[in-house]
Amino acid sequence: MASLLPHHAAPVVWSTRRLRAVGWSKRAIARAAEDGMLIRVRRGRYLAADTDPRIVEAARVGGRLDCISLLEMSGVFVLHRDGLHLQQDPLASRRPPAARGVRYHWRPTRATPTTPVVDIVEALAQAVRCQAPRAAVATLDSAWHLGLVDESGIAEVFQRLPRRFQVLQRLLDPRSETGTETLVRLILKSLGCHVELQVRIAGVGRVDLVVNGWLIVECDSKQFHGAWHSHKNDRRRDLAALERGFATVRLLAEDVLFHPDRVRAALERIVAHGAPGPNS
Repeated sequence: MASLLPHHAAPVVWSTRRLRAVGWSKRAIARAAEDGMLIRVRRGRYLAADTDPRIVEAARVGGRLDCISLLEMSGVFVLHRDGLHLQQDPLASRRPPAARGVRYHWRPTRATPTTPVVDIVEALAQAVRCQAPRAAVATLDSAWHLGLVDESGIAEVFQRLPRRFQVLQRLLDPRSETGTETLVRLILKSLGCHVELQVRIAGVGRVDLVVNGWLIVECDSKQFHGAWHSHKNDRRRDLAALERGFATVRLLAEDVLFHPDRVRAALERIVAHGAPGPNS
């Protein structure tokens, strides 16, 4: 029965009245909820059975999925996942206290009353407030790279933020394909390095970062480098790069994410050695 709901690109909270208006009887609604084809989130309010559990939880308390929770669900990089982030209307009454692990963001929204998620621009603006600056830049880069926002959308994000956040906009680069690439790029920039992204080198292929014209930095993760054939390909690429005067450093994603100070110190020492020469 839930498949008979009118199609919507975004999830919708259906009221009993709206379901009746599209042809559902009271008995059909009750049977669909009992059989799990509809999810009853509050009295007289329902979601389709395939709705993400995070959205269901938001709808149960009369809120909307927001901030890093919505972004993570959408495939955007977030550095830390500290509970469920929900938007709540500041003038709303009879909202239950936030459960443990739930963070309410009390602010107006342009989302309709039947929409249990905020839009991406709102979520990004809130995520900038909720994260450290470098993590926020990585999140914005990720959303931009994935095509969830464009340049005008990024501009709108910063229009929603206080002036003190505007400096972050100059740090964005949608060519970063992963959050770890952004974080490493920011570390290198803080060391005064010249950094190029997604550089294609003849005989080597495309590399993540080229630093000061001679150092290749690749950000490896198990997702793309777990198989032996991937390791073999990486080693052949590194050899080809060295033949062309490039040194290669492969950073593990877990080190970038959880030991950034250690990564920064190592990169600082490597860069200080300078480009490999004939007597290196």
